[in-house]
Amino acid sequence: MILSIVAYGHPVLRKVAEDITKDYPGLEKLIADMWETMYESNGVGLAAPQINRSIRLFVIDTAQMFENMDDDEKADYADNPGTRQVFINAQIVSLDGEEWAYNEGCLSIPKIREDVNRTREVTLKYLDEQFEQQEKTFNGITARVILHEYDHIEGKLFIDHISLLKRKLMKGKLNDISKGKIRVDYKMMFPQ
Repeated sequence: MILSIVAYGHPVLRKVAEDITKDYPGLEKLIADMWETMYESNGVGLAAPQINRSIRLFVIDTAQMFENMDDDEKADYADNPGTRQVFINAQIVSLDGEEWAYNEGCLSIPKIREDVNRTREVTLKYLDEQFEQQEKTFNGITARVILHEYDHIEGKLFIDHISLLKRKLMKGKLNDISKGKIRVDYKMMFPQ
């Protein structure tokens, strides 16, 4: 089932999400719905707060990003061919590597993109969808998407990583999004 994406301004996007247990009601269906919603919205990641669930759950699929790149572009990213993964109760163990800028966007903040600096590598402890403990290091685009989705479960947004001046300049656009004055090709839930 395709779920509505929560728009900027909704309080759930600013809450630190809660850990879940494997008996979380309807978890398997929720994960399936998140995949379907993410793909229908043309996203590469989706966190539970974006579908109005304040829980530590997100999904990513960076493999699809590499399908549209030429060989020169692919060579720029060490994580080729990407990752398709579920992350439950994730915690960052370490951040490594130099920071690099990349133009990010967000399904909850449509039609706004900005360069965001993030580290090249992240090591995470998390549970997979079978609730087995994992610890793994990710890099490149995959690390970036993970850090973007991880921000969501920490109550942060990608615009928190840009200058105050840039945020002030986009205030009108952000207000329009929170009021539902935006057209997108996917279902959204607005705070007002």
